[in-house]
Amino acid sequence: MRGELTLSASTLIAFLLVLARTSGAFIFTPMPDKSAGPSVPRILFALACTLALFPKWPQVDASSATLGRMCLWLLAELALGVAIGLLVSLLAEALTFGAQVLGLQAGYAYASIVDPTTQADSETLAVLAQLLAGLLFFATGLEGQVIRAFAASLDRYPPGSFVLTQDLAKEVLHLVADVFAAGLRLALPVIGLLFMVEIALALLGRVYSQLQMSMHAFPAKILLTLAAIATVLAAAPRLYESLASEIFETISRHFVR
Repeated sequence: MRGELTLSASTLIAFLLVLARTSGAFIFTPMPDKSAGPSVPRILFALACTLALFPKWPQVDASSATLGRMCLWLLAELALGVAIGLLVSLLAEALTFGAQVLGLQAGYAYASIVDPTTQADSETLAVLAQLLAGLLFFATGLEGQVIRAFAASLDRYPPGSFVLTQDLAKEVLHLVADVFAAGLRLALPVIGLLFMVEIALALLGRVYSQLQMSMHAFPAKILLTLAAIATVLAAAPRLYESLASEIFETISRHFVR
């Protein structure tokens, strides 16, 4: 006698709610994919995480799940997932901001390549910083912390119970300020070196007026920037992990405990 696979209405509703929560986060989670928006890898990761969280799926009373209540529940789940995803995406923004500031001063803003996440022309250093942030996200094992945060959030926030608080909004603004600070910490050493090069070239041009220093300034700045970036990148993982610990402490405080 063949067995039949049956799914109750409450199980399907719980699946949709958990899927909405995880999908909201993977919209903003940095991933080294080659297309913008909700691409196939993001959809597969969201489905895989939803199935992995099966023991934590909430028990939903299907008889009370009206159409209006389901819409409110889905909006609340999406808001929770988007909040976690935005916090995690700040990690990539710190490196990208530092690369944009550095590229503007070093002259790399004139060179552009196709950004694999948006399919648009972007600065070379900014695209490399985005790819580096995506690789560091998986190299440091942060994807496991995101999944554990979702598992714990299902216990703290049952379906439809999440509400954006003023304390969470203030901490997000504080973390945004930390993102700018982290980006500047990466870029300022190289910018200071370039500033000294500009002063040295200006003095040489003043002393030896027959030399066309403007012709040599641009390649000199590019070569020095490459050498300085190789040194600064050694500190990028430590700065990334420091910012990640602060962000996941905020996630743990508001969505786990």
